[in-house]
Amino acid sequence: MGRSTTKEITIGNRVIGGGNPILIQSMTNTKTEDVAATVAQITQLARAGCDIIRCAVPTMEAAEALGEIKKQVSIPVVADIHFDYRLAIAAMEHGADKIRINPGNIGSEERIKAVVDVAKERHIPIRVGVNSGSLEKDLVAKYHGVTAEGIVESALDKVHTIEQLGYDNLVVSIKSSDVLMCVRAHELISEQMDYPLHVGITESGTINSGNIKSAIGLGLILHQGIGDTIRVSLTGDPIEEIKSAKLILRTLGLRQGGIEVVSCPTCGRTQIDLIGLANQVERMVADYPLDIKVAVMGCVVNGPGEAKEADLGIAGGIGEGLVIKHGEVIRKVPEEQLLDALRYELDHWSE
Repeated sequence: MGRSTTKEITIGNRVIGGGNPILIQSMTNTKTEDVAATVAQITQLARAGCDIIRCAVPTMEAAEALGEIKKQVSIPVVADIHFDYRLAIAAMEHGADKIRINPGNIGSEERIKAVVDVAKERHIPIRVGVNSGSLEKDLVAKYHGVTAEGIVESALDKVHTIEQLGYDNLVVSIKSSDVLMCVRAHELISEQMDYPLHVGITESGTINSGNIKSAIGLGLILHQGIGDTIRVSLTGDPIEEIKSAKLILRTLGLRQGGIEVVSCPTCGRTQIDLIGLANQVERMVADYPLDIKVAVMGCVVNGPGEAKEADLGIAGGIGEGLVIKHGEVIRKVPEEQLLDALRYELDHWSE
């Protein structure tokens, strides 16, 4: 199974699977019952590049709030449900574009059927989610521990339960905090079904460790043509999840658009505050809708020479600031004016 052969699933105004672009997801960390705060966060995430947003629905008030939230946001809203099947039904009745459930913790088959019947009536996709941390005891015993094979069997059992109820509008998510186990599970399940996969490394950690684990795991999975939508799960501001997801996709050649910033490591030759300058540049270029590479270099070795591979570059620490375009020095400025000079070139890039 590759991206081009997975089943197409429509989620609100977006489509995943079937070779469509890989979409980025995140999850709000506001109280869903607080409509104003939740809408504000979703709006900020959408502006940063989030394609689909998930909201926790732990109470009936949260389920009912989805109706008002939906009126005020532009991207599909997924309701995250655990344990209470009535919340899944209420979320769909109040406009959720997709629901995320683990049929194993919803309860009896009768309750699962009640959820599926409403989803079927309203043509709402169901994301079937299984995490390694909640793997059933019989599967842990069967495979002598938590394994990729056990995760896959658990997910397929739940998929088959919903299929037997006459519904196949499904997205599947199998996650583990063990990177290599997660990779192996995706390789296995991609050979056994054609539903689109939502990919991520669960509980990956803080921004530092979580980014490394997610980049390795998602990179290995996506590079094999597996995965239709992703989330970089980080303990931090959800905006950071979007930044990381965009960079992972761009690095793999799976997403176009946005400025890529490259910068050299510091060393004893560095004579300017390169770390501060590079961070300023990265923040500044985030709002430019350009598909180019910008280099920030700090000495005569890594300056004009290596910056020539970028579309645009600035270099300091060589007695003066240089502005470089397609490998040619186009302007010399005082080093303290490098940021303003770069901003000018970006503002006039299309001219």
